[in-house]
Amino acid sequence: MDKKRREFLKIAGISTLAGLGAPAVVDRLVSGSSPLAARAAREVSGHGESAGHKAPASGHGAEKPAKTGKRYGMLIDLPKFYDNPALAEKCIKACHHAHNVPNFPDKKDEIKWIWLTGYENAFPTHSHDYRSEDVGNNEVLVLCNHCDNPPCVRACPTKATFKDKDGIVAMDYHRCIGCRFCMAACPYGSRSFNWRDPRAGLDMKNINREFPTRMRGVVEKCNFCADRLGRGDMPACVEALGYSKAMIFGDLNDPNSEIRQVLKKKQTIQRKPSLGTHPSVFYII
Repeated sequence: MDKKRREFLKIAGISTLAGLGAPAVVDRLVSGSSPLAARAAREVSGHGESAGHKAPASGHGAEKPAKTGKRYGMLIDLPKFYDNPALAEKCIKACHHAHNVPNFPDKKDEIKWIWLTGYENAFPTHSHDYRSEDVGNNEVLVLCNHCDNPPCVRACPTKATFKDKDGIVAMDYHRCIGCRFCMAACPYGSRSFNWRDPRAGLDMKNINREFPTRMRGVVEKCNFCADRLGRGDMPACVEALGYSKAMIFGDLNDPNSEIRQVLKKKQTIQRKPSLGTHPSVFYII
């Protein structure tokens, strides 16, 4: 095997490992590599200061980017859902209809955009000692966190998943090759793989013609209703809940936005914040 081919394979291997979050292995591969491989490794893994990225401060995960442009986020008021459990069902139904999310009875074929899960599963890194009855007797709405530092984007080899200019972690289904690297990289389990043709789980006479159906063999997830935002509408889940204010959506980079005003007044938590992904979904508990 010639030297150039060995270097190419080493760089490809480093890229995959870095995307899946293996800095220790990357560091070992970098040592002893040629300058070209070492430089490529640092760039794809986020180490060093190449490509305009500074190394994160020790012990604090990835450094937050400058607050420029928009960064859409969501606030979920859990007590309001506890008081009125029907809100969650209404929210999920609106999302599924807006995005033609299939309904398969077999759990292994399930496609999830927004769904209910137990509090301990949603917030495993938070204390559960002496939790309130509301928390213990109710479930939590979860969805893609549209992280400011998304590991899924780094792991995708085809750029099928990417962060757009408004901070939304989006999907290009035509680029997706079904490798599921993004699913392995996501620490929230917020992505689903289409093992079956999604159309088989839809009532094709009652689908949303304004949003595309997907195909077998691709990954999908919540997209913060980027298509609706482009038309000047709120996300389907937020709109469905009307004036309940159980979900608030807006620009986290705008200090005058409604979501920022509520965040200023209310104590909130995020899912697995210690991972340094900087989730854009906040919860009032």
